[in-house]
Amino acid sequence: MPAPRIRGDSASIHYEVAGSGPPLLLIHGLSASGRWWARNVDAFAAHFRVYTVDLVGFGASHRLGRFVLDDAAAGLVGWMDRVGVERADVAGHSLGGYVAADLAARFPERVRRLILVDAAVLPLGGAGRYALGMLLQARYTSLGFLPTLARDVLRAGPATTWQASRAIVSADLGPRLERIGAPTLAIWGEHDTVVPLEIGHEIARRLPHARLVVIPGAGHNLIWDSAQAFNQEVLQFLLAP
Repeated sequence: MPAPRIRGDSASIHYEVAGSGPPLLLIHGLSASGRWWARNVDAFAAHFRVYTVDLVGFGASHRLGRFVLDDAAAGLVGWMDRVGVERADVAGHSLGGYVAADLAARFPERVRRLILVDAAVLPLGGAGRYALGMLLQARYTSLGFLPTLARDVLRAGPATTWQASRAIVSADLGPRLERIGAPTLAIWGEHDTVVPLEIGHEIARRLPHARLVVIPGAGHNLIWDSAQAFNQEVLQFLLAP
């Protein structure tokens, strides 16, 4: 039986909840929504109270304001205050990985453990390289995911997608990375052409409490396309003593 879900809106953020236990916050990537975690929520909800949020400007929060990358972490802290989440495990994919890492760096008391999934925390080499990486990634994207992708891109709209793309291409969390003290799992798809695996290696090198796991054969969207392997690695990390 699927985990029960509730919907709500707090601090200009739409979210869904599943399961019970310690809080786990899932943050989606560029032009996405909480629906991208659909293949992960049930596995996590067996152990955690799982919150999937739609960042302002995306998903069901697309009409609630303008997305600003460097304001997103503070916005999530405000949301956590309103829903009564004092401290949580936090996972972020791609652009959401930047937001999750920024949250852990600026508000360390709010993050117990951190999961960075193909996280765009360092510069991606310019718009041209980013666009090429997106095109190359098509060969690793399952056809069954395309309706979800198309719906979320259309809902976000061209202005938000363009603005967020420009922000994430040049985003650089490097100066704040060393502030992250939470135990960190960096998890990457072997064939990620959007956010290169080298960034995962750099995270593992620079953070004293981080380790890198690479999912063989996976691309950028491993949370969907390699969900079983991804879920197993995340739960092993989160449930470790």
